[in-house]
Amino acid sequence: MTELAKQRPEFRNINAFTDLPTYRLPAPGWVSILHRVSGVLMFVLLPLIIWIFDTSVSSEISSARLRAAFSTGATGVILKLVALALIWAYLHHFIAGVRHVWMDTSHKAVSKTWGGTSAKVTLVASLLLTVVLGAKLFGLY
Repeated sequence: MTELAKQRPEFRNINAFTDLPTYRLPAPGWVSILHRVSGVLMFVLLPLIIWIFDTSVSSEISSARLRAAFSTGATGVILKLVALALIWAYLHHFIAGVRHVWMDTSHKAVSKTWGGTSAKVTLVASLLLTVVLGAKLFGLY
């Protein structure tokens, strides 16, 4: 009798190292995850943002010292990369937030095709603006 019994499907746990890299997340999923990541990044680096702002407006000497830190050697490159990460986080969070508000207020914007298209526009716009502002930050123009 056991030979004739229908085999049951076998369920297994997901292995994060082998299964997750092969999973293809759609663009709206990436925007959602990156929206959360950018919010956490801005929140965690908020003390640094406040310190940089305070240093830049305290006095001419502290402002000059901060400008010198941004322009000298490896420290300057690291500070510029942190600033670039903050620029991306702000731009992505803002654009994705506008997308979410638009989807919440407009019933026409809640469709699978519009969600995918707006997610791709969000990703491209935030990356393109980050590249433009990063080029300015690193002195390319």
